[in-house]
Amino acid sequence: MNNTLIPFIREFVKAPTVVASVIPSGKALARQVTSSIPSTGQPVVVELGPGTGAFSRTIQERLDGRGRHITLDVNERFTALLAERFAGLEAVTADARDLSTILAERGLGQADAIVSGLPWASFRRERQRELLDAVVDALSPQGAFTTFAYVHARRFIPAHRFRRSLADRFEEVVLGRTVWANLPPALVYHCRRPRPRQRDHPAAAVPGHAMPADRFGAADASAADQPCW
Repeated sequence: MNNTLIPFIREFVKAPTVVASVIPSGKALARQVTSSIPSTGQPVVVELGPGTGAFSRTIQERLDGRGRHITLDVNERFTALLAERFAGLEAVTADARDLSTILAERGLGQADAIVSGLPWASFRRERQRELLDAVVDALSPQGAFTTFAYVHARRFIPAHRFRRSLADRFEEVVLGRTVWANLPPALVYHCRRPRPRQRDHPAAAVPGHAMPADRFGAADASAADQPCW
C-alpha cells in the first residue's frame, strides 16, 4: 500500500468535510491539473489543499528545480509530511484565504499558476466566495488557475454555484476531458484571465465600464451543465 494512503485515510476519517475524498487523486488527474504550469522561466506555483502530495510530485517534476513551489494546507500533519517528502517545496500550514499574505511574506508578488485540491463542494457559499476571491487576488493577470470536479457530484447545488463563481471571476473557463482513470472519475477546470474585483460596491456599475455579460453563449451551453464537484 502507498505509504501516503494510510495517513490520508486517517485524516479523512477525522475531518471528512475538509479532506473530502477517502483516497488521494491519481496520476492521470495530476497530469491534467498541473498542465498549466509554465515549462520555462522561474514560475511561482501555489498549491492549495495538497493533502499528502498527489499533485505535488507532478508539480516538482514539471518545475525540475525551477521557480518556487508553495503549498498551503490547514492540516499541519499534511504540511509536515510534504516537507519531509519533497525538499524542493515550501510547505505552509495556513488557510488559503491568506494566500496573498503568504506570498508577500516571502517577497513574492502574484503567482503564475495556482493548483487547487480543495473540496469546493463541501464549502458553504461564503467560504467558496472568500477562497476564490483570494485566488483571483493572488494570481497574475497572465496566470492560470486549475482545479477539479468529481463527476458524481454534478447535480449538487454547491457544484453548480462553484461553476457560476468561476465564470464570474475568470474570462476563460475551459472544462477538460473526463479523467476516467481517476477514482472517482473527475474533470478539470482550466481558468485564465482573472477579472479585477470591485471590493466596495460589487453590484454597481463602474462609470465608463460595462457590467460583465454572460460568459456562456450558445456554444458553451453543454459545458454549463457539466459536473462541478
